[in-house]
Amino acid sequence: MSIAAQTQEVRIKSISVTEDTITAQLVDGRVISVPIAWSWRLSEATPKQRANWELIGDGQGVHWPDIDEDISAEGMLYGIPASRPRMTSKFNTAPQKRRKVANHRSTRPG
Repeated sequence: MSIAAQTQEVRIKSISVTEDTITAQLVDGRVISVPIAWSWRLSEATPKQRANWELIGDGQGVHWPDIDEDISAEGMLYGIPASRPRMTSKFNTAPQKRRKVANHRSTRPG
């Protein structure tokens, strides 16, 4: 006996963001929630910025234009948090220059 698995694209219908969680209502009726810490941009955003979102495509993801953040439905469902960009040190950002050391000959009065 064979059971065929039917795969359905995960799509978001609506989203809400609180101080602790990002919660998505999916078009198939499921509700998924992830910690807000998964999105450092959302966790640092104001409530007004969090409330200003738009769906990407047919609900494949959500975009927050005020903070330039995107989260995919699959990322939420399969547990893929947003990565934080690597910070470069504000020190030593200029390339190191080699110092030219002059070779001075010592001349003694004779």
